[in-house]
Amino acid sequence: MEKTLPLMLRTRAKDSPDIVIQYYKDPSGTFKTKTYRQFYEEICFLAAGLVELGVKRSDHIGLIADNRHEWMAADFGILSIGAADVPRGCDITVQELAYILGFTECRFSFVENQKQVHKVLSCTADLPLLKTLITFDPVDRETETAAADAGITVLHFAGVIARGQKRETLQPGGTETEMDKGESEDTATIIFTSGTTGEPKGVILSHRNFLCQLPSFNLVFDSNPGDIWLSMLSVWHVYEREIEYIIFYNRTSIAYSKPVASVLMADFEAIRPHWMISVPRIWEAIMDGITRNVTQMGGLAKKFFDLAVSLSKMYTYFKDLTFGLLPNFHGRVRALDAVMGFFPWLLLLPGRGIAQLLIFNRLRQRLGGRFKAGLSGGGSLPARVDLFFNSVGLRLQEGYGLTETAPLVTARRYKRSRRGTIGQLLLDTDVKIVDNQGNVLPPGRNGLIHVRGRQVMKGYYQKPDATAAVLSADGWFNTGDIGMLTHDKELRITGRAKDTIVLRGGENVEPVPIEHTLRESPYIHHCMVVGQDQRYLAALIIPRQEAIMAFAEENNIPIVDYELLLQQPEINHLIATEITERISLKTGFKPFERVFKFTLLPKPFELGKELSGKQELLRHRITALYAREIQRLFR
Repeated sequence: MEKTLPLMLRTRAKDSPDIVIQYYKDPSGTFKTKTYRQFYEEICFLAAGLVELGVKRSDHIGLIADNRHEWMAADFGILSIGAADVPRGCDITVQELAYILGFTECRFSFVENQKQVHKVLSCTADLPLLKTLITFDPVDRETETAAADAGITVLHFAGVIARGQKRETLQPGGTETEMDKGESEDTATIIFTSGTTGEPKGVILSHRNFLCQLPSFNLVFDSNPGDIWLSMLSVWHVYEREIEYIIFYNRTSIAYSKPVASVLMADFEAIRPHWMISVPRIWEAIMDGITRNVTQMGGLAKKFFDLAVSLSKMYTYFKDLTFGLLPNFHGRVRALDAVMGFFPWLLLLPGRGIAQLLIFNRLRQRLGGRFKAGLSGGGSLPARVDLFFNSVGLRLQEGYGLTETAPLVTARRYKRSRRGTIGQLLLDTDVKIVDNQGNVLPPGRNGLIHVRGRQVMKGYYQKPDATAAVLSADGWFNTGDIGMLTHDKELRITGRAKDTIVLRGGENVEPVPIEHTLRESPYIHHCMVVGQDQRYLAALIIPRQEAIMAFAEENNIPIVDYELLLQQPEINHLIATEITERISLKTGFKPFERVFKFTLLPKPFELGKELSGKQELLRHRITALYAREIQRLFR
């Protein structure tokens, strides 16, 4: 294995120069292509252009953009000269941008477009070191002038490449000489996770952290050089980023799309991909789109489809039972499973074959006709979605990881994919399940998940105390997740010990800032934000009884008793207004951080029951106590 990511790419470009590496759209929406040779030349010129501008080894370079073909070129260009990137998407707030680029002392930053330039210009006082912006899209003259007045030079991406090409002409091989200086422990990136107190933590990841995962994917995916992956996720998230490295490592191709149903389905037909990675929300949307189209057909077609899906679900269960593809948490007897499953599987096999021929092959054609499998990550995949795709012959696999593990820890293997788990451990990766006292638990027992492997981060940037809190001296990382292992070293996630909420779309949400903001309302005494593995956030809210009673009296709302009062539409409208005004883009929150639903609880949280001695929320206990109310919020 090569020492650095650019050296890995150089090997692939020399071995397979004419394979297409990227499919991307021009302004008219037509897909264009770029080969491995062309891509490698581009990053060499870009790297030389950065050197020409004064970028030095170990510099931190901002990379504020969404997923597009230039992103990976910028990433490899930065890494080729020994610098490290500090990425974030275009949804970044001004406050986050100022903190991230300022804390890492960035002198240079790539930004996607003019809007991101103006974000930077609005916080230049907090970024005294930042002097150069490189934009993927051109900006107008007024913006360039405004930047110049603020002491910042704005350059276009293509212009930096042109500078580098000129430098490489005068000094051939300069970039490759810099590449050869790279070491596996060099910092490749600092990715900031969301913070619970407004101060996010920067995860330091090395080239080795990413490279060590690549060989495992020969087991996870049965891909061939030239296979096409459809991509639409945010590449600044480590999940998408590592998959794109895997795509290049395997000499396959990436086609850039968007997570919009009409665009995505059109791109499926245009590109005819073999593979796709996404988050649970997208897979669920595709499933819902399929069933909605069938429902609109109505009549016999819908009945036949429903029958075929039901039969295929039974077939899938008995097939998995027969061939040992059910998870083994408590010591299954595989021989007995095979005996119990064989004859039902055999009886269902002809019907499943007919359903595949008449119905499910048509679904496959909607996805271009070559689709082999998808990978779901960034949140828990609903069991019904998992079963649906695997039953209709569109294989869906699942993986697990965190930013701190760059990110992959487990993934279902293509030839031994077991539903009900998030896959087997990657090569050279260790996982142990421990109780609150640190005792290692056997398979089938719930506990905290600890991970050790070469993909585990170097630490949090300039936060040694935060690093020591989660990373032991002997390399074990406390994920903060709760789960259990099977006897086959597969993993299942059963909960989260830490506060972070992961929505079904893969967005990480820290509930504490939202809760603190809501409690600033004169009508809200306490609250807990919920939404793990759901489409949106909701909240359990305990109003301030005195304020609610006063509001009711002032507005002539009848008061029979307090519990009935909380059910009145005027009170619910009052709380909804408070939430909407406080949790919005104007107050610094992102769209996915909005609280869409809530329920009002009449009794306050109690010490020792819902609250700890430090008045902190006992989230798991509250989740269990109010399970019924929470379920109603997500119906």
